[in-house]
Amino acid sequence: MIKFFRKIRQDLLMENKTGKYFKYAIGEIVLVVIGILIALQINNWNGNLKQQQKEHILLTELNKEFRANKIQLDSVLLYHKRSKKSNDYLLSRLPIKDVSQENLDSLSYNMWYNGDNYTFNPSNGVTSSIMNSTSINIISNNELRQLLIGWNDVLLDYQEEEEIAMNNYHDQLKPFEKKYFHYAPNKYEWLKDPRVDLSILKSLEFDNYVQDRYYNLDNILNNNSGELENLIYTIDKIIELSDPENYD
Repeated sequence: MIKFFRKIRQDLLMENKTGKYFKYAIGEIVLVVIGILIALQINNWNGNLKQQQKEHILLTELNKEFRANKIQLDSVLLYHKRSKKSNDYLLSRLPIKDVSQENLDSLSYNMWYNGDNYTFNPSNGVTSSIMNSTSINIISNNELRQLLIGWNDVLLDYQEEEEIAMNNYHDQLKPFEKKYFHYAPNKYEWLKDPRVDLSILKSLEFDNYVQDRYYNLDNILNNNSGELENLIYTIDKIIELSDPENYD
C-alpha cells in the first residue's frame, strides 16, 4: 500500500503536476491521521472494555461480601433485640419487694438472655483490597467510591457501642452474676440453686445491674447519634450500587 502511494506521488512529480501533488500529499496526510485516530480509538475502546470487565469482577465480589455482612448484622441485631426484650422484662419487675411473688422460671430465663453478648465483625477482605490498592479507581460510580472510603469510620462508630457494652458486662456485670447467681446448664435454673440468696433480687445493687445493662443495649439499638442507622444505610447502599445486574 505504501509503495502504491509512493508511485502515485512520483508519477505526479514526473508529470510536473505540482498542484495535484500537494493536494494528494495533503489528502494522504489526512488519511494517515484518520488511521491513527481510528487505531487510538480502538485501543481506547479495548482498554475501556478491559476496565469494565475488571470493574464487573470487583463489584461482584464486593456485592457478595456485603450481602454476607448484611446477613451477619441481621443475626447480631436479632440477638441484641432478644437481650433487650429480656432486659425490658427484668426492668418491669423492679423494684422486687417480695421474691415469693415472682416467677423464678421467668426471672432465670430472662437473666440468661439479658447477659448475651454478640458483636458485629464483618468480612472486609474485598473492601480492604480495594482501599489498599489502585482498585478504587476502577469503580466508576462516585457515590459507591465515597461509601467505601467512609466504610471503616461508619463501622468503628457502631462497633464502639458494642465494645462498651461488652467491656462493661465482663468487667462489672458478669462478676456480679458470678457472685450471686448460678450459671446452671439450664437457663431456667439460675435462681434455683439452694446456695443462691434470693434476697439479692430486692437489693439496689440488682436494680443497678439491670439498669446498667439497659443503657448498654439501648445505646447499641437506639443510639441518638444514629450509628446503627448509618451502618444499615451504608451496607444496603453498597449492596445496591455494587449489584452486578446494574452493570450488565
